Amino acid sequence: MTWPARHVSVGIRRAPRDVYAFAADPRNLPRWASGLASGVRPEGDAWIADSPMGAVAVRFGAANDLGVLDHDVTLPDGTVVHNPLRVLASGEGSEVVFTLYRRDGMSAEELERDARIVAQDLAALRRLLEER
Repeated sequence: MTWPARHVSVGIRRAPRDVYAFAADPRNLPRWASGLASGVRPEGDAWIADSPMGAVAVRFGAANDLGVLDHDVTLPDGTVVHNPLRVLASGEGSEVVFTLYRRDGMSAEELERDARIVAQDLAALRRLLEER
């Protein structure tokens, strides 16, 4: 059985390597991912983010040349949520795609709320990178 998925994306007029480098740096999360972090600090192999849900642990996958920015977020109750995030080449710019899953117990309304938050975060990422 699979979870229903919702893809949220934004085009950014910057090269994929630039978008990836900025978004892959956890220290930048508070600048664009307010739905996840208002502040971050390293702790072991994770970054602890001050989120609207409380302190969460964020672990990114290994650095790569493929634009894969998948990350796992460990919620305060110990639940681990896998977040697929990709930076794709699109002409001379990039398309950033975040995949949300409607996990067991999540209502359609909760999924839509999360999609709105992700869209706001990706719009902030675009603003930051296109102003640089």
